[in-house]
Amino acid sequence: MENQNQEQSSVSSLLSSFKELIREIFDISKDTDRRATIEDIRAGIDMRGQNAWVLIFSILIASTGLNTSSTAVVIGAMLISPLMGPILGMGLALGINDIELLRKSLKNFGVMVVLSLSTSFLFFSVPLFQNETPELIARTSPNVLDIIIALSGGLALLVALSRRNKSTNTIAGVAIATALMPPLCTAGFGLATGKWDFFGGALFLFSINTIFIATATYLVVKSLRFPLKEYADKQRKKQISQLLTVIALAIFVPSVYFFYKLYKKSDFERKVETVLLAMKDDKGIGVFDIQTSYKDNTVSFAVIGESLENTEIKKIQDKITSLGYPGVQVKVLQDLESKKTLSRLNEIENSYLTTQQLLMKKEEQLLEKDKEIFSLKSRLNNGSTISFVDVAEELKSLNENIQEVSYYNILHTNFKAVDTVPNFIVKWDKEIQSSIKEKETDRFTKWLQTKLKSKKVVVRSE
Repeated sequence: MENQNQEQSSVSSLLSSFKELIREIFDISKDTDRRATIEDIRAGIDMRGQNAWVLIFSILIASTGLNTSSTAVVIGAMLISPLMGPILGMGLALGINDIELLRKSLKNFGVMVVLSLSTSFLFFSVPLFQNETPELIARTSPNVLDIIIALSGGLALLVALSRRNKSTNTIAGVAIATALMPPLCTAGFGLATGKWDFFGGALFLFSINTIFIATATYLVVKSLRFPLKEYADKQRKKQISQLLTVIALAIFVPSVYFFYKLYKKSDFERKVETVLLAMKDDKGIGVFDIQTSYKDNTVSFAVIGESLENTEIKKIQDKITSLGYPGVQVKVLQDLESKKTLSRLNEIENSYLTTQQLLMKKEEQLLEKDKEIFSLKSRLNNGSTISFVDVAEELKSLNENIQEVSYYNILHTNFKAVDTVPNFIVKWDKEIQSSIKEKETDRFTKWLQTKLKSKKVVVRSE
């Protein structure tokens, strides 16, 4: 009996130690600097002066990156942008019952959106910058992963900001991951080009990011028990608390709805793709150009090879229905529409070939430029090996009447080639006659051409 009690005591002690270890690993309350965090967030809310200009420049950089499909440029723009400030301010204001902070955050959030849309609109109004690039297209179709990124990023950011020793790596990483700036630039692109699907899709993605970052801020502020704002009038405190609760619900309820709708959309697309891939493997036919619409409950795709019978199309519908999406409409491009299919294939093939040709031409141009740069560097290096002091001394030994010698290289082109030409200027004693100068200049030219192994040496007398 005593041994059994000892075993139970050991197990209880082990469980207690394990719980304590888990608590120590995940406890973030000890190192939390609540007052400093509130002040830091307050300081980053204002969209005027420095922050306004940094926002404009970062929007221009991000727009350039999206236009050229340069991920590195877009990341650089996200790192310097001050977009996060007003959004964090909204979440903090709701968490600490600060109505004035909420007003200030909403005002600056509006300024931020207007500045961003205006800047990107002006950039993409230039016809040269109105191409639909993969980076722009990627910002028009949000999915459930965007919600997870925004929520996780917001949680990570607030945890990092609330530390006494703040982690700049975390803050920078969240700025990149949450990607608030690219959707705003894409919305500006949609406005400038009149492509409202770009405008609507990008603003939807931006709204999702905003709501879930604010939600994450609110959750961390509440869980870490940030101090609530004090009000002298208890009745006013109660009214403000109720108002902010309503606002919080107005934000959080749509966020749950967005999450559910995007989850269902992603799940629908995944299950449709699974069904079509299984059919492809069974039938040995090619499936391409898959188009799905969760909103309209429709699926369309094209096939190459064996045509599908109506019974087989019905099986596909039944399979998708059994996976939780009843009433789905399936359209298959085949038979009478085979010409359209082939035309579509030809378009894709021609587009691919054109792209490859353009890339090859660009590569050839780059190679030519590299060769030209290498040639110029070689010539400049050859010119730089001249020991000017030695040459000047030798010229002086050839004629004691020389007072000064100058030397420089110039670049010369006949629009067929570029060459480096060594130039010498010889300054003579004033008493030397012009005829002697000319004669000596010719002699020096021949001597320097032999010395430098170049027929392009130029010598002038003064």
